Amino acid sequence: MKKLKNHVDELFKDIPEGEQKIAIKQEVLENLEEKVWDLIERGKEEEDAINKAIVDFGDIEEFKKEFGVNQSEKQTVKKNMTKINLGYSIWGSSLIIALFVFINFYYTPENIWFVYPTFAVLWWPLTMYFKLQRAK
Repeated sequence: MKKLKNHVDELFKDIPEGEQKIAIKQEVLENLEEKVWDLIERGKEEEDAINKAIVDFGDIEEFKKEFGVNQSEKQTVKKNMTKINLGYSIWGSSLIIALFVFINFYYTPENIWFVYPTFAVLWWPLTMYFKLQRAK
């Protein structure tokens, strides 16, 4: 029945901690265990009974709405993290490219080669930019 407890914990992970959450989790877990025992009595194997009980239960979107867990808040946080990742990648790429330019002109000023690794490094901020656009 550890699988049931893990499943219930996963379902309720986004809901803020509190007495109401603990009570509802306990009730859901008891109902699922009861359903599993009922299915076992009808002749199902334990693993099959657990999986069927989980599938029959579904998700807890109503509970999440009741607790005020909103998907748009998660998307806003993800979008903000994407902006931070874009800024980090721009600064990081700039520093790496500056290092290549320095090494190129300090050690081999007669050959201009820093352009080649620059193209490879620019994929990082470009990827972060497209992730930001997709998050919008």
